[in-house]
Order: sequence, then C-alpha cells, then structure tokens
Amino acid sequence: MESAFHSFLRPISSISLPERFTNPFHYTPHPLCVIATEETQAYLKNRTEWAKELRNGKMFGVLVVRHPLAGIGYLAAFSGNLAGKSVHPFFVPPIYDLSRPGCFFRVEEEKISEINHKIQRLMESEEYREALRLFREESTAAREILSKEKARLKEAKKARDLRRQNHPYAQEMAALIKESQFQKAEFKRLEQSLKTRLANYQAHVDRLTAEIEALKQERKTRSAALQLKLFEQFHILNARGEAKDLRELFASTPQGTPPAGAGECAAPKLLQYAYLHQMEPIAMAEFWWGNSPKTEIRHHGYYYPACKGKCEPILKHMLQGLSVESNTLLEKSGRERVLEILFEDESLLVINKPNGMLSVPGKNDADSVYQQLCQRYPEATGPLLVHRLDMATSGLLLAAKKKEIHQNLQAQFKNRTIEKRYIAILDGEVARDEGTINLPLSPDLLDRPRQIVDREHGKPAITHYRVLERRNRMTRVLFSPRTGRTHQLRIHAAHPLGLHCPILGDTLYGREAERLYLHAECLTFTHPVTARRIEIHSETPF
Repeated sequence: MESAFHSFLRPISSISLPERFTNPFHYTPHPLCVIATEETQAYLKNRTEWAKELRNGKMFGVLVVRHPLAGIGYLAAFSGNLAGKSVHPFFVPPIYDLSRPGCFFRVEEEKISEINHKIQRLMESEEYREALRLFREESTAAREILSKEKARLKEAKKARDLRRQNHPYAQEMAALIKESQFQKAEFKRLEQSLKTRLANYQAHVDRLTAEIEALKQERKTRSAALQLKLFEQFHILNARGEAKDLRELFASTPQGTPPAGAGECAAPKLLQYAYLHQMEPIAMAEFWWGNSPKTEIRHHGYYYPACKGKCEPILKHMLQGLSVESNTLLEKSGRERVLEILFEDESLLVINKPNGMLSVPGKNDADSVYQQLCQRYPEATGPLLVHRLDMATSGLLLAAKKKEIHQNLQAQFKNRTIEKRYIAILDGEVARDEGTINLPLSPDLLDRPRQIVDREHGKPAITHYRVLERRNRMTRVLFSPRTGRTHQLRIHAAHPLGLHCPILGDTLYGREAERLYLHAECLTFTHPVTARRIEIHSETPF
C-alpha cells in the first residue's frame, strides 16, 4: 500500500460522497475533507521538529480519494518544501523531484552558484576596489581642479572687462583678446589632460567591470534556460490521462510563461499522485497552518481556495475528465433580481444592491446592476455607476443619469467629500473601541482578485473604525473609509496589522458563512444640481 494513502481513523460510512468534485476556486469543505484535515493537523502537531517552520506558516491540502483496493481514504500535501525537503512520509511527493541524485537541476544550479561566487570574488577583490577608489578620487580631484580654473577664468574676464572700460585703445584691446584666447586654450589643454588621465583609470575599471557583467549575463542566460527546462519536466496529468508540461499550460496566459513555483502547490501534487496511482479524486480542500505572511492574509486553520496565478491554468487542465461543481457564487449572481431604489430624481439615483450581485458585468454572463440600469434608463448618458461594491457586499450604490452629473460625483469621490459608512460583523473580538487603520494596498499579481499590503508600491488606504457591539466572540463594527481601494475594508479587517479579525463570510481573507457580513449602510454627498447635502440610509440586513 502506498505510504501517502491514508485510511480514515474514524468511521465514515454514514457520510455521503459528493455528487461532483470540488471546485478548487470556490468551495465549502466536504465533511470528509474536514475529517482528513483534522487528521492531518493532528499529525502536524506531533511533528515537534517542524514546529518553528510551521509557526511561520504553510499551505497544506487534502484530497479524498477512492483507492482501487483500499476504498475511501485521503492524501495530504504541502506547498513548496517543508524543512528544506520536498519529500516526507505521510505526504505525497512533488510532481518533479529536484532533490533526487544526479538531477540536471542540481548540477546546473551548482554551476550557477559557482558563477555567483566568481562574481562576488571579483566585486570584493582588492584590485577591483582599488580601481574604483582611484577612479572616484581622480574624478573628484579633476572636478575640483576644473572648478577652480573656471573661477579663475571668470575673475580674469572681470579684470579684462574693467581694463576695456578704462583703456579703450586698439592696442590694449588686441592684447586683451589675445590674453582671453590664450587662457581659454590653456583651459581646454588642462581639460583634455585630465580626461586622458581619467580615461586610463576608467579603462581599468571597465576591464574589470566587463568581466563581472559577462559573468552576470552568463548567469542570466543559464538561469532562464534552466527554468524553461525545469518547466518541461512537469508532465501534468488530467483525469483523461492526457499530459501537458507547464510551458504548454501557461502559453495562453497573459504572462506567457509559468511563474516561479508553478506546479509545486498542494492541489496539483495531490491530483497528480491520485492519477498516477489510479485513485479516483472525490473532494479536495486546502488550509493554512501557522502565522500569516507579512503581505498576504492567511489565518491559522482556515480553508482557502486555490491560487489563480500559479494554479488556475494547471488545475483547469487537471480537472478535465472530472465532473466538477460549478461556482455557486456566480450562479447566485446570475439570478435576476429587481433593484431597490432608495432615492431618485432627474439627475441621479441611489440603489440598494443585494449581496451576491455584480456591480458591473464580469467574465461570465451574470446579471449586474449596470446591465439593469442600462435596460431601465436607455436614454442615460455616461457610465451610469459612479463607484462599485464587491459582488458579496450589499448596500448603497450611487448612479448618474447624465455624463456631467457622473463627472461631478466622481470628482467628489476623488476629493473625498463623499462620505460612506459600512456595517460589518467581524469573526473575532476587536480589542480597541475605535481607531484608524493605514495599510497601503496593491493587487496580488499572482492571485487576483486578492490584494496585499504593500508599503513600497501600494496605494494609500485609510479606514476609521468604531466598535458597536461585541457578542459571541464576534464584533459588530462601523467602518468609515477615507479612501476607496479594492477590498480595503476586507484587508483592513483581516490583516494582522489591521484588526486581525476577518469579516464574517469573507472567503478570500477569512472563512465561509451564509454571506459576507458587510453592508454599505450610509452615503452622504452634495447634489450636483441643487448643491444640497444629501444623506441616504439603508437598513443593515443582518
């Protein structure tokens, strides 16, 4: 029996199997996956030698399978490496094992490492450092000499101008011209002499630098070729028995090539092992174990969907041949619902958007607020919607019927004169009664639509909060965002540097519930026509 296959430790005969396989990008963990997760977590708790690394955080996955001989059981996997190794008992092996003896990757990696050492030795060599020092010193000295000479020429010119005024005779003028020409020629000779001297120092630096740059170029070429060759070794299977390598799978993506670490996440490892050993995949789940990373948001023990940047092209291929659950979130958004309008005049309107409905059309042909507004107001000019709410968020949306009204309201948003208030229920207890969160945000390029905290490149994101109630280890909070970044309230609630309590039902940054408990309950703006300050409220539905 394969060591990576595990029979359940508790009876499971009363649990019905799912009709279709898990949609890895939107799912509720099946009861069998929950049991498999609990057993895997119990195993992790006993591995004291991994305690430090596990505290830092890692993604794990479980796959419930039907073994051709042993029946229903499960497989477990970790993303990347664990304790510096890619192979451990209890877990499935990697799709391609880089640690096996004689692997081309290790051989070439050693050559690249030797190039790194050569570059370091050259850059730290006494000859290179001395050449740079002498060149910098000579450059500084040359600039100082030329600067002083320019000042001397300037003073000489002033003296000649004074002599011209006092002695405007032809003979004196000729002497002054000759003196000026001589001094300029002397300056050019000095300048050329210094350039020639510097050129010798520069040539020495350039020779050493060229050697370093040649090694860097060789390293870059070797690394790129090694990465491409590695991608070709990942022969990814699907349920039909068809195989494609990573380069094929990512060829049609916007980036065109696989990102680093592609194929090394838990989900592809699990499916690959099942296919290779004729096991039928039944259900899958991935969970985070340990502390959250500094930029992403991960909570200990929470389930998470598969990442899109690294895994979506791979899993789309691997799931072919399986009957897979549809994305229930998109199904909900596809059900047409009548929009509730809370305020309307000839210029604008305020809509009470239900949760689960898109603000604007997405990739799928799901119903959206924008589509309904276009049908209802065919004579409207401009983009209609002034701002957006996430599909899972309910509450107030502002729309303009005329282009100039839309421009005015957008300017109010830009100038931060429109005020928004949200009510949220957080999964956990917030310690402070109120405060301000300032965490800049940027898109997670490898896992859209997720956002990450990015202090270097992120856009400013500021949120004021006030606790309204604490009950049953949950917190009801009033949010007043000062900026309007994507997922701002969700990140500021969930991130360890924020409130460290995700919004209840946030499947991206927290865990699933009946809905996302976030509602835009108040909107205050200046009417573009009447200049009156208008405040609209929507009753919070939870």
